[in-house]
Amino acid sequence: MALDPESQRLLDLTAAANRPAWHTLSPQAARDLYLSLRAPAQGPRPSAVTVVDRTIPGPGGAVPIRLYRPEAAAAGALLPALVFAHGGGWVFGNLESHDVLCAQLALDAGITVCAVDYRLAPEARFPAAFDDVVAALQWVQANGASVGIDAARLAIGGDSAGGNLAASAAIWARDHGGPRLRMQLLAYPVTDAVARTESYRRFHDGFGLNADAMEWFFDHYTPDKAARSDWRVSPLRAASLAGLPPALVITAGYDPLRDEGRAYAWRLQQEGTMADLVEFGGMLHGFLSTPMLLHGARRGAAICAAALREALVLRTR
Repeated sequence: MALDPESQRLLDLTAAANRPAWHTLSPQAARDLYLSLRAPAQGPRPSAVTVVDRTIPGPGGAVPIRLYRPEAAAAGALLPALVFAHGGGWVFGNLESHDVLCAQLALDAGITVCAVDYRLAPEARFPAAFDDVVAALQWVQANGASVGIDAARLAIGGDSAGGNLAASAAIWARDHGGPRLRMQLLAYPVTDAVARTESYRRFHDGFGLNADAMEWFFDHYTPDKAARSDWRVSPLRAASLAGLPPALVITAGYDPLRDEGRAYAWRLQQEGTMADLVEFGGMLHGFLSTPMLLHGARRGAAICAAALREALVLRTR
């Protein structure tokens, strides 16, 4: 498996910049650095998308959300929707960090995307982020029509830590009377906070996200190591993955999280849940939200949008 030349160039540029590693920074300093890197990686938000910011009630107070809707959609039309949780190790990331990806998915799939600005660790530790994503899913189910969403056609998704939250929220919805989700979109998700796979060892350092940063993330989000086996933190350790919505799992070939993403897709399949695993062999962790740097990001986003359109639009006609 060869590293994509654009991925190698990105690693070279990162090394030349000599930026501090995430795990050597305070959470706030890491947030500031991360956001400073997002604009050149994302580029401009695509046009022809209407964007509305608002807040919804949450268990810890108001939760900001951002709604993306294609301008071409009829004003009164109820569109299917994706509830999206951003990545960032539960420590950083917000509505701005994944703005372009969310807009592109809305535009290309012909749906509404509801991005959730859940509470971050360490100020709000587990289960705060999970609870906020569940609250957003419940709100969309109950109030979707008021913002042009067809609550009978919902998906959940996210990348990295957001993929972890999405996978866990799908399990919650199955077991607690939540919406009947049509799809889960899981991009390089964290699925096991306990075990460390071969890809952790193989890509321990030098490939963007590294193992030390992951430990730093876990220590901020779940400092109680006993809690890390909880299915809300480690969905791969849930008692059952049967009866969940069909999944598209995206993995990156040069990613410490690669093997646990694979394992989650395989276990979904083994327990009777439809799951497609698409691995971008030459890509790095987080590649989907870097369309200005990687052609693979644009190709990956197009695949995700096509899957969402199939699950939420075409299959329901």
